[in-house]
Amino acid sequence: MRIIPESRLAALLSGHPGVPRVVAGGNFATPARALAILDGALAEYRLFMLNAQPGIPDREGVVLETPFVGAGMRGRPTLRYFPSRLSLVPQLLRGALPPDIVLVHTSPVVDGTVSLGTEVNILPAAIEAARARGGLVVAQLNPRMPFTYGDAVLSSHEIDYAIEVDEPLPSPVLRPSGEVSRAIGARVAELVPDGAGLQLGIGAVPDATLAALTGRRGLAIWSEMFSDGVLALEKAGALDPGLPVTASFVFGSPELYDWVDRNQRVRLLRTEKTNDPGLIARQPSLVSVNAALQVDLFAQANASRVHGAIYSGFGGQTDFVVGALHSPGGRAVIALPSWHPKAGVSTVVGRLDGPVTSFQHSFIVSEQGTATIWGQDSAAQAQEIVDHVAHPDARDALREEGRALGIPLR
Repeated sequence: MRIIPESRLAALLSGHPGVPRVVAGGNFATPARALAILDGALAEYRLFMLNAQPGIPDREGVVLETPFVGAGMRGRPTLRYFPSRLSLVPQLLRGALPPDIVLVHTSPVVDGTVSLGTEVNILPAAIEAARARGGLVVAQLNPRMPFTYGDAVLSSHEIDYAIEVDEPLPSPVLRPSGEVSRAIGARVAELVPDGAGLQLGIGAVPDATLAALTGRRGLAIWSEMFSDGVLALEKAGALDPGLPVTASFVFGSPELYDWVDRNQRVRLLRTEKTNDPGLIARQPSLVSVNAALQVDLFAQANASRVHGAIYSGFGGQTDFVVGALHSPGGRAVIALPSWHPKAGVSTVVGRLDGPVTSFQHSFIVSEQGTATIWGQDSAAQAQEIVDHVAHPDARDALREEGRALGIPLR
């Protein structure tokens, strides 16, 4: 690895032929300065990121690519969405979507290594794929980036060039949980016993669930990601101190970043490990908690599209639903409000009018109650959803629609 001035990096990138595919760290670990230099150096390129946040380049000549849409790419006309389970995205990078340039945001060099810090995810696979085809790996070294362990640690020899920056890591906007989210979180928490493993996705309901679990003991974390809710569990003594906290990326407050820095209990692993359904299934009593935009009377969940347009993507939901169902004592939980307040419509529908993100869950939970799905026949599943998940104002219409679909609802 050679540490070079920004002007030298711009000159190197400007000489890149063709229309390269650039993979950059996403979520809240985007190497913003390195990406800005690249954007100024290349007239055309393809930008591949996961859960990209606002502020990424979005202009003529830039084609946005992702299997999981974040706010920075949502609704953009140049977006190319690639449906994929998160566990399989590394295969995309090794095959159909090989990267030419990889931009990563890392810690400074320590004993010949750097750490990917808060974002491991698909980046090790991207680095390997780029190096295998003679591509370029560029690091943005930042003393504010926590040094995390596991697959986050890279030899400096795996990086071609680096620039130095000193800027704080961004954090998500803190939104207090509303009454509905807190009610859902409390119901989901009732499904999590002492000693359970936990995977929670992104959003108000997972955050509220963690807040309702501070009284548990012996909990373990095996998740795609985590935020400040896990730190709150640690402070409350809810986590098993003898077990590592395992995830692929983190984002949250500066306090969270301080906690993960050089914390040997926190292991950030590459996506192929954290999201492998086979490895998930080895975690005892793994409770997977994920949100949905809609569910239907066939117990199918849509967490990807709104009115047919891509909103997010599969993410890790499909991986963890399958893994949790195979975990000894595991449970796959889908949680959502029963009513969409802005649209004024039920989130429970007779049949999804768009693609299915996941199906065959253990429980579906709303602020109205909990529907037991696993072990029930299809008619009983639908009855549980109507009686315990749907908003009271939607139940009569759902019964009629269910009967029209051949479901004998009471």
